[in-house]
Amino acid sequence: MTRHTALQNNREAPVLGFVLKGYPRISETFIANEIRLLEEQGLSIRIFSMRAPRETFSHDSVRAIRAQVTYLPESMLRGLPVLLRHTLRRLLRDPAAFRRAASLWLARRKGTEKLHTWAKHFMQACCLADAAEHNGPHIGHLHAHFAHTPASVALYAAELLRIPFSFTAHAKDIYTQPPQRLKFKLDRAAFAVTCTGYNKQHLDGMGSRTPVHTVYHGIDLGLFNPAACTPPVPPPYTVMTVARFVEKKGLGIVAQALGLLRGQGLDVRWLLVGDGNAKARRKLAAQIRQAGMQGHVTMTGTLTHTQVLEQYNGVHAFALGCLLAKNGDRDGIPNVIAEAMALGVPVAATGVSGIPELIIHGRTGMLAPPDDAAALADALRPLLTDTALRQKITQAARSHVEAVFDSTKQTACLARIFADTAGHARTGAAVSGTQHSGRPTLS
Repeated sequence: MTRHTALQNNREAPVLGFVLKGYPRISETFIANEIRLLEEQGLSIRIFSMRAPRETFSHDSVRAIRAQVTYLPESMLRGLPVLLRHTLRRLLRDPAAFRRAASLWLARRKGTEKLHTWAKHFMQACCLADAAEHNGPHIGHLHAHFAHTPASVALYAAELLRIPFSFTAHAKDIYTQPPQRLKFKLDRAAFAVTCTGYNKQHLDGMGSRTPVHTVYHGIDLGLFNPAACTPPVPPPYTVMTVARFVEKKGLGIVAQALGLLRGQGLDVRWLLVGDGNAKARRKLAAQIRQAGMQGHVTMTGTLTHTQVLEQYNGVHAFALGCLLAKNGDRDGIPNVIAEAMALGVPVAATGVSGIPELIIHGRTGMLAPPDDAAALADALRPLLTDTALRQKITQAARSHVEAVFDSTKQTACLARIFADTAGHARTGAAVSGTQHSGRPTLS
């Protein structure tokens, strides 16, 4: 087959449009991995990003993605001429579809906190629909990652294009928006996907008839070889955490737990990978001082995924103190937990949300109640000092991750959902498109 013929066939096959808040994002490795694996499964994908990348570097997995990327205008002020032009074009192109989309948009006016954002999302949907029809292959289905703003844009754009849409709900997007606004989108979606059984139970409890599928994010097990990690050495004990400096990660609880262990005579050091804004950094620094951990913490800042994996050499345990934030936000199953388990590093964490679906207490890791530093210290201590327990847990943890958190298996399940529900049969390898580095935007 010639390349020209392949391009023609690719244009004739329906393409799956992914609506993302930002692409690529250093904190969303799981989305890039999912897109890459779906392409390997044979799905043709096009990415619509609501804003340009904000980091100056990206993970290796992003460079393997072949999907064409279109950046929508992200600023209401600077992008207003473009937003208005494409909105008018949609009105003239298909008045009936425009009226239906606008009626959905107007129905969501009540309860909107920021009117300019509410207006921008509709106009971004018009830009998306216009780009989908005029630049590139036919989009047969839209899928949004996150149930808040990306799902709103996908809802309107799907109505404008007269195609179905779906979304993946994760954590903050489920629990920090009013339930009625989430249900509005859920009722109109062809299906929804979520990353934990805990989330599925919550979404099913909303009373919508829309099917909700549980598909774990998963990790690429080929990247995680326990034999490649330098085994832990005698004390001082190194405990590692990978997290953004946000409330729901419970970093203050981890600092307190490690401080308690030091008070009990264990020479414990904390290796913290991640970062946050200035306020979050000041708060964490104060928590570290209060815990008596000053001088015993190494902060690396934000790293690429490859660099993060290098940090695991010689680490004795991994800890995360996830909790329920004041605004209702919470984690699903942090991928970093699965990654540590896959690398043979024993994990102690709090039993929030879907974490107990991966960590079986005393078998694949150790669990503690949230907001309980003493309990987390008790969970960590045997992982540091009991060699036989460490070996037992790390072996069982790796087997459990292989069984339920293999990204290739999980993405194959997702591909079947798209094929069965959205009609996206596997059509062969996707044709290379425009990569994110060129930042194509609408004009």
